Amino acid sequence: MLQKSIHAIGRYIPILQWLSNYRLSWLRQDFMAGLTVWAVMVPTALAYTGIAGVPAAVGLYTVPLSLLAYAFFGTSGVLIVGPDSATALLSAHTVMMFATPDSSEYLALTSVLALLVSLLLIGFGLLRMGWVANFISQPVMQGFVQGLAIVTLMTQLPKLFGVKQVDGNFFERLGALLSELPHTHFTTLVMGLASLLLLFAFSQWFPRLPAAFLTILIAVLAVSLFGLQHSGIALVGNIKAGLPPIGLPKMDWQHLSLLLQGALAIALLDYTESLAAAETAAQRTGGHIDHNQEAIALGMANLGSSVSSGFVVAGSLSQSAVSMVAGGKTQMASIFQAALVLLTLLFLMPLFSNLPLAVLGAIVVKAMLTMLNPIYFKQLWRIDRTECCLALAACMGELAFGILAGIGLGVLLSLIVLIYHTSHPETAVLGKLSNESRTYRDIVLHPEAITVPGLLIYRFDAILFFANASFFAQDLKRRIKNSKQPVQEVLVDAETINSVDITAAQMLVKLHAQLQAQNISLSLAGVKDPVWDMMRWTGVEKAIGREHFFESISEGVNAFLKQQTITEKSSEKA
Repeated sequence: MLQKSIHAIGRYIPILQWLSNYRLSWLRQDFMAGLTVWAVMVPTALAYTGIAGVPAAVGLYTVPLSLLAYAFFGTSGVLIVGPDSATALLSAHTVMMFATPDSSEYLALTSVLALLVSLLLIGFGLLRMGWVANFISQPVMQGFVQGLAIVTLMTQLPKLFGVKQVDGNFFERLGALLSELPHTHFTTLVMGLASLLLLFAFSQWFPRLPAAFLTILIAVLAVSLFGLQHSGIALVGNIKAGLPPIGLPKMDWQHLSLLLQGALAIALLDYTESLAAAETAAQRTGGHIDHNQEAIALGMANLGSSVSSGFVVAGSLSQSAVSMVAGGKTQMASIFQAALVLLTLLFLMPLFSNLPLAVLGAIVVKAMLTMLNPIYFKQLWRIDRTECCLALAACMGELAFGILAGIGLGVLLSLIVLIYHTSHPETAVLGKLSNESRTYRDIVLHPEAITVPGLLIYRFDAILFFANASFFAQDLKRRIKNSKQPVQEVLVDAETINSVDITAAQMLVKLHAQLQAQNISLSLAGVKDPVWDMMRWTGVEKAIGREHFFESISEGVNAFLKQQTITEKSSEKA
């Protein structure tokens, strides 16, 4: 009984399931994985605060409770959640409409936004609405990510040059950066470029070492040893050690509707990105990912971040990969990592006071350069030009109009293309591959296919409903008109039609009457049971006649040939 109760509750709190099967032999591996990811996450969290527009300490405030929440509620054994460049930039873009970065109002709104994202994700999961993320196609998502990488680069380059940063879209920021170049701070530029070279060098020749952590360590030592804190280089400055303030952020009802728009975009991006990371990790390690439970887990992780004065978090494939390479077995690695981050907050924060902001900028720049993949658009153009245009629209829309507008444009265009494809599906006239074969194929793709004089076999590759019912009738009439031989009967291959609505059913009755007036019969083959039921209820069967429904195309063809033979014999007798 107890085991059944644990299993039932474990569907919603997965830690109860995996913890009961935990082996002590995994403890060392999970600890080493937690330690390794800690060395990667600390500099990443510090760096991404520059994107989110919050103080460096907030990056670490974000981590512990979000890690613990996902460890309790997540279905992936190895997914690591934490600060993410994409969601951090979306967060900054949303909150910046109402407050100035680093102000108390800005910090409060950042946590409110994380709370709204958490509520949306938990709602998606509880209502089993994980499918909503499917409305962002992979090319649109990739176009958005490419644009995001470019925008993020532009927000961090001023830190490398030690010049003033301005708000605006990509082109406005680029113009401002070019005009500020004569005022470049030489020491800052050297520090930034040296850090960037170090990061690439570590990644190239010592890939197993925590490149960002070591680069930060070297930079802090350089500043302290050479007295660079007096050279005018911008530093993180004094960071107070201690735990984050805990409590729900005060809701901003005045800006709620606009915050919700940003929160919805972030929630969709967060869920899509995190789910892809979880699925990829599951392919490598085994295990099952429950999509709806993942939405709840991500929501709880963002709730944990929100109540600890943090910003939005997401699943990270790169950090999850680090955990797997380090031998991580379960979410116990995340629990160890959370403990290590808490120790960092309590005892190690003063060590980061001499950390140059240019180094944090270099960490972000390196990450964004790794994400950039302009060849993707070239490859996509060769495969599907429509999808490539959607990806480019998302990317360019983001650069020209801003992040939310970019993703909104991409999703809107995707929906328009989806509606077009749904209302104009693929259709074909079929022929038999050979006299001995029972296989029927598109006569355009298979010119050798044999057709039966007087019989047009028509395939419609979609559900038949109000949006494409008119297209079905028009396309079929066009094919009858363009047929090389007079058509006596149309046989619809209905195997690919999974459902029919009332509008489509009425269209079939009307189409039957129109064809009948031209002495053309209408028949259907391979009608599925749910479609058959709908046709009976709506009067299609009665109008067309039960004798014009066949189990297969072959049966329909044989019936037509038999009728032809009877007609010919009757003509001969006459």
